[in-house]
Amino acid sequence: MPKTIDEVIAEAEIRDVHLRFCRANDRRDEELMRGCFHPGAVIELHEPMDVDAFIALGRVILSKYTVTWHNTGNQLVEVDGDAAWAEHYTISSHRIAADDSGPERDFVAYGRYIDRMERREGAWRIARRKMLVDFTRTDALLPDDQGLGSWGGTRDRGDPSYALRLRP
Repeated sequence: MPKTIDEVIAEAEIRDVHLRFCRANDRRDEELMRGCFHPGAVIELHEPMDVDAFIALGRVILSKYTVTWHNTGNQLVEVDGDAAWAEHYTISSHRIAADDSGPERDFVAYGRYIDRMERREGAWRIARRKMLVDFTRTDALLPDDQGLGSWGGTRDRGDPSYALRLRP
């Protein structure tokens, strides 16, 4: 059955929520992250948690990396009125500084986010999210590798992308 224009618009809005989620991770923007979820949302990573616990966990995990970079691939969205199911494929790169475990390296995770999305008061947000890691790898850096983020990006609202936005 053909999609209605309302379904196509809903799919685009749902995809945008996921892209904001990826941006929030990479810029460590907790306000933007919180805005991706409805109040009372449940996030299943290792165990179910609420948004506050997820953000607190992210604060700890993301601080271990010098740069993160989430890239979204396939996105499948199925809309049914004010509810939707979505699956987003993501490749996430995480730069690890040299430490006792080894030289500077990249940890790369290939995973999927499976969402129950809901439209409440006109806004699509995540009501429930299950995060799956399908496989990972760790890559050593070559001696002449300049690395991610070496051209001035930052992991906060000081990143040039905030200054150049059309809307605050």
